[in-house]
This record gives sequence, structure tokens and C-alpha cells, in this order.
Amino acid sequence: MRKELFRGAATALVTPFSDGGVDYRALKRLAGYQVSHGADALVVCGTTGESPTLSALEKLRCVSAVCEEVGGRIPVIAGTGTNDTGFSARLSRLACREGADAVLAVVPYYNRPTADGMTGHFLKIAESCGRPLILYNVPSRTGSDIPDAVLESLCKTGAVCGIKEASGSVSRAARIIGRYGKYIDLYSGNDDLTLPLLSIGAKGVISVASNILPLELHELCRLWFEGRHGECERLYYELLPLMTALFAESNPIPVKAAMAHLGFCSGEVRLPLTAAKPETVAELVTSLKPLLDSSD
Repeated sequence: MRKELFRGAATALVTPFSDGGVDYRALKRLAGYQVSHGADALVVCGTTGESPTLSALEKLRCVSAVCEEVGGRIPVIAGTGTNDTGFSARLSRLACREGADAVLAVVPYYNRPTADGMTGHFLKIAESCGRPLILYNVPSRTGSDIPDAVLESLCKTGAVCGIKEASGSVSRAARIIGRYGKYIDLYSGNDDLTLPLLSIGAKGVISVASNILPLELHELCRLWFEGRHGECERLYYELLPLMTALFAESNPIPVKAAMAHLGFCSGEVRLPLTAAKPETVAELVTSLKPLLDSSD
């Protein structure tokens, strides 16, 4: 029987910076907080972790730091995908040596590969590390969707364990689950679609919001899986304003601003990203207040 890598809410961790460099101590504190507050898995160096502006060495140090802090208590998934197949494969192999339990690989961007090229890209990454591979489908950032032909080929090989589906389309997610659900697990890549996708068979979410509220995102998924759908729906609608506010600007600008406001870490981002606008911060503060008041 196929084993799930995780079920529930995986936090797409931010990468905290200090004076331009990665703040590894803060990163370890964040990872420890996540484990103690219900996160079901952690994704390091993904989109929310500003992977495009991290060097290979920084990425590996981030993976190492998080794995050391987590100590095997929950799965750690390393974001290793780029549009360079060879580099992605080498990075995946090294990330797994640093302790990653799995890797997350985005669809190659800019190159515009054929279906055969995309299949070969993912197979090379999977073969390089010998660990579970989660595909990351986010056409709004990559400019291309994963074709069914690629999913069909990858499912037949058993090289892929899951897909982070961030197309924003419920019907697209339903088609993937209907056709390939016995081969791979689907995770929502959009916080605001967590409940709709759970309702059609998703195994959880890879979440931005859980950087701030890991227990609440864990509970959202747990309530659904336990059949407590009314409670799940009420919690979802309580969280929805924050989920929306966190995408008022390009991710991770808003979530870093929110975390700075709450004292988790610096809100610093690397160019070409810039600090959150005052109106974004105001929206975040407004959406956070009822959630924080209810947890007191």
C-alpha cells in the first residue's frame, strides 16, 4: 500500500534575513515553533522561503538547520526545483544528504519544455536523491501547467508521491485526483482553497498562513478528516480574511510583514521583492486581530 508522506498542513517556511544574510538562528526558532504548535510537515526554501534569491549554499544550510531542529519529529521537504535539470538534481541529492525527507520541484520556468522534457526533468530529480518527490504546479509563476501526459508518465514510474496544486482551479485539482489519486497525493497550494480541495479528496495543504497559525491550519485539516465538517467550515471562514490578506502583494511580502508585526522574525525580504506597503500591513493587522483575540 502506498504510504503518505504527510496528511494535514505543511508550513511553507519563510527564510528570515538579517542585514541581507540568512538568520539561521531565527530559522531554527521558527522550525521549533512549528513543530511544537502542530505543523504536520515543513517545506524549506520554497516560494515562501524566497528560493530564487538564495544561493545553493544558503539553501543547503537552511535545510540542515531545519532538519537539525526538527530531529525527525515531522517530515522536512526541501524546495530544490529550478529550470536547470542538472543543478536541481545535484541540489536534491545534497539536500537529502543534509536530512531532507523529500523534495519539492517546481515546473521548469522560462525554458518552456515539451512534455517529454518536463517528464525527463522530474525523473532526473527523483533518481538523483532516491527520496519522495512532490511536484509543484504553479502556472501563474512558471508560465506553464503540468500536462496530463506528464502526470501519466510519472505516475507509471512511481517516481512521484504527490503534487502541490497551485493553479487556483478546483476543477483542475478534481481531475488530477480523479485520474491519478491512487498514485499520488494532492495538496492544496492555495490557502484559500484548502477546504474546497479537502472536500474533493486532497490530503492537506502546503500553507503560507501556517507560518503564523500552524495549530489552526493543522486543526482545519484534522477536523475535515475526522468528519467534523461543520466545525471545519466555521474555522475556514474565520481564517479566510487572513488567507486573503496574505496575498495582497507577492508572497512572501505580506507573511513576512505579519511575522515581523507579531515578533517572530524580521520582515526583511531580498530584492527584487520590497517591504510591504502600509495598506497591506493595515489589512494584515485587521485580519489578525479577531484570530489572536480568540486564542487568548
